Amino acid sequence: MEFIKDFSVIFFATCRDVTPIVLLIAVFQLLVLRQKIPHLKRVVIGGVYVVLGLALFLAGLEKALFPLGKIMATQLSDPAFIYGTADKILTHADWTAYGWIYLFAAMIGFATTIAEPSLIAVAYKANEVSAGTISTWGLRITVAIGVAFGISLGTFRIVSGTPLYLYILVGYLIVIVQTIFAPKSIVALAYDSGGVTTSTVTVPLVAALGLGLASTVPGRNPALDGFGLIAFASLFPIIAVMGYAQLMEWKTKRRKK
Repeated sequence: MEFIKDFSVIFFATCRDVTPIVLLIAVFQLLVLRQKIPHLKRVVIGGVYVVLGLALFLAGLEKALFPLGKIMATQLSDPAFIYGTADKILTHADWTAYGWIYLFAAMIGFATTIAEPSLIAVAYKANEVSAGTISTWGLRITVAIGVAFGISLGTFRIVSGTPLYLYILVGYLIVIVQTIFAPKSIVALAYDSGGVTTSTVTVPLVAALGLGLASTVPGRNPALDGFGLIAFASLFPIIAVMGYAQLMEWKTKRRKK
């Protein structure tokens, strides 16, 4: 009964959020374009599926994914796990002791990105318009490696307490340099690849991981240090995709010589 009550609240909130989009499309279709909505029955059924799916997804986030990410971060950063004793009182974090956290963050970043529906859609379209030149799986794995490295580096930032802006500043300087020298055909796709990683699957687990880690690492404040991982998840796929394109271009030129 409690789940039904909670789901009802989420469902009505989802309906409220989706209503402006439905009204906007209907007004433009009927009053601006002055045409009937094609396949109205299928559109209505599809809309119902979308609302139900969003509501179930949001309920799943609240009941499973957010708690799971926080629990894993808490357990992996527990002194009993890191130092073998729960009696040790920590006043500051030793970044060298959190190796499992970095590995777990990289694996979470890779796995969630591979499963990201937005990235699958972009990779499919990129393969389609490039006539197979851009491999669907190649793009997905490259982006996933970038996210894995970014999330792992982001957890290191939380543990070490170093300023977020330094990482972002250096990262975007690298992106600017790569944009100048990378093949022009890949630049726009690389920027899009950075955006689609921060979507339905990746964001909940990454956000929960950051908040859970910041709440258990000594000297860290969840409000100040818990956020920022998603910025890493957006930045490093851009570097990874353009870096991969530059590497392939260099190898191709080398073969021709």
